Amino acid sequence: MTDKTIPDMYDLAIIGGGPGGYVAAERAGAAGMSVVLFERRELGGVCLNEGCIPTKTLLYSAKMYEYALHADKYGITVPEAAFDYAKMLKRKEKTVRKLTGGVRLKMKNAGVEVVKQEVTIAPRAVDGSFVLNTAEQSYSAARLLICSGSEAVVPPIPGLREAGDVVVTNREILSLPEPPGELVVIGGGVIGMEFASLYNSLGCKVTVIEMLPKILGPMDGAISAMLQRIYTKKGVEFHLGCRVTAIEGSTVVFTDPEGQECRVCADRILVSVGRRANVAGLGLENIGLETGRGIKVDSRMRTGVPGVWAAGDVTGFSMLAHTASREAEVAVGDMLGHDVQMSYRAVPGVVYTNPEVAGVGLTQEEAEKQGLEVRILELPMAYSGRFVAENEGGEGLCRIVVDAASGKVLGVHMLGNPCSEMIHSACMAVEKEMTAEELKGIIFPHPTVSEIVREVLFTL
Repeated sequence: MTDKTIPDMYDLAIIGGGPGGYVAAERAGAAGMSVVLFERRELGGVCLNEGCIPTKTLLYSAKMYEYALHADKYGITVPEAAFDYAKMLKRKEKTVRKLTGGVRLKMKNAGVEVVKQEVTIAPRAVDGSFVLNTAEQSYSAARLLICSGSEAVVPPIPGLREAGDVVVTNREILSLPEPPGELVVIGGGVIGMEFASLYNSLGCKVTVIEMLPKILGPMDGAISAMLQRIYTKKGVEFHLGCRVTAIEGSTVVFTDPEGQECRVCADRILVSVGRRANVAGLGLENIGLETGRGIKVDSRMRTGVPGVWAAGDVTGFSMLAHTASREAEVAVGDMLGHDVQMSYRAVPGVVYTNPEVAGVGLTQEEAEKQGLEVRILELPMAYSGRFVAENEGGEGLCRIVVDAASGKVLGVHMLGNPCSEMIHSACMAVEKEMTAEELKGIIFPHPTVSEIVREVLFTL
């Protein structure tokens, strides 16, 4: 038992220290609430420790290597360009340490009590407060926010578990001491394509097997098709509309769209077929909280149990770090009595391949499925002078979905560097339901790649 004195009752207990949990803790602490935050691993959650940040750090190193290899296009000579994977990993670890340290400091400054242990929710106390037990002691809180995140789905493919460390998820692949010579990626979604991009840049032979007829799932069809063409030229092999039936050692067995059995061998097999909410083992049943694919919440992030909120991947809805952070803010705002609700109208999605993909709002396919009559405006990124200046021979595309009746901007979808850094302007347009004419009136700085948005609008 620890000798540390703890309050008889916290205002808020938070389970999970990822981008939902630590943002909620900081906001609540800054508002004067007493907060205890439980995190069994490291603050920052999957995003900071095993996902967003480490992958983007490695991807940036890979991008620098690609630039060095092709620097002659820009009048620069880089003799014998090479990469040092061990140094790349050290830089990744240094970046993660720096940022987790920053989160710890935020918690300290906000007066948040951080408990780095497993926690279980016990039956509620007689006074209605929530009781949370660790191996060392019990904690009580008036409110509970669940931000327990998600974990990689490991499908029941015959032979998968028997293959041992040949099979990896996003967690294990980030710790490999060296890049694989050959990599098979099962799943052509965002995570799969980012790792395909990383290891393709480093000279690895990459094969992507995807069950759907396109990569990047719900993202814009024209954009995903263009990215696939670019990576096919780079040497990535795609098998779409295929179903993996078995793993035999280092061999992936799958059937193609015609039902023919195919095989491909690799040093490593990355499984990236999605994520599922972490709801098991928390003791949710002790407070009567039912779950399905995740914890069901309303627009204020309230669950079906009074005094309990949930945010982030555990809801099983929009499994993105930035969504989790905003959901957490909405939850805390609701606790504080603010009139705030969660909007999913303009949640951006980004794929950090090289070139990048970014999109927000409805795609053409989604709009048409809803029965909307839309106009599709598009231009190559080459209509931006800055893009041409900085992307010698690079391909890119900007597509805008406009409602034919109202003229509102329903969605913006882009391929080309650095679209991840300019999608926010489109987010604001979609969230505020701006019309194409209104967005035309916004002055964009020149020369920037972001000007492509206005260029596209003037094709209307």
